[in-house]
Amino acid sequence: MNIEIKKLGSQSVDEFKELIRVFENVFEMESLQMPDEAYLRQLLKKQDFFVFAAFSDDMVVGGLTSYTLHQYYSKLPLVYIYDLAVKTKFQRQGIGKMLILGITNYCKNMDVEEVFVQADEEDGHAIEFYHSTGATAEKVIHFSYPLNVE
Repeated sequence: MNIEIKKLGSQSVDEFKELIRVFENVFEMESLQMPDEAYLRQLLKKQDFFVFAAFSDDMVVGGLTSYTLHQYYSKLPLVYIYDLAVKTKFQRQGIGKMLILGITNYCKNMDVEEVFVQADEEDGHAIEFYHSTGATAEKVIHFSYPLNVE
């Protein structure tokens, strides 16, 4: 199996939509409303938003999205991996590690101080995966303030 990791640009809306469908399936999201193409294209144009996709035979089989966070303690930014998923039948074949390597190499070249990601405590597979990529874990509690929820 030949896997290629690509950073998506503003002309890659169809591939981005395929990746969003991968997230929808892997994360078992119900009733996902796909944003319109103009919005997705604008998002892909942003300098502080990155999307990396894994392709097998020109089909998106996984990917990740990430955001740049600008610090005030340091001039070097941080990058937060928001979502990372690989289609179920392609999991445990090294694709997730290739995606992590893709984003970390890209960020090293951009002088990013750190790339980080969070995983739910009960998601043992994700925790095991991130440990296997060489990441170090921190014990934190995530708080959120839901706004504009229908």
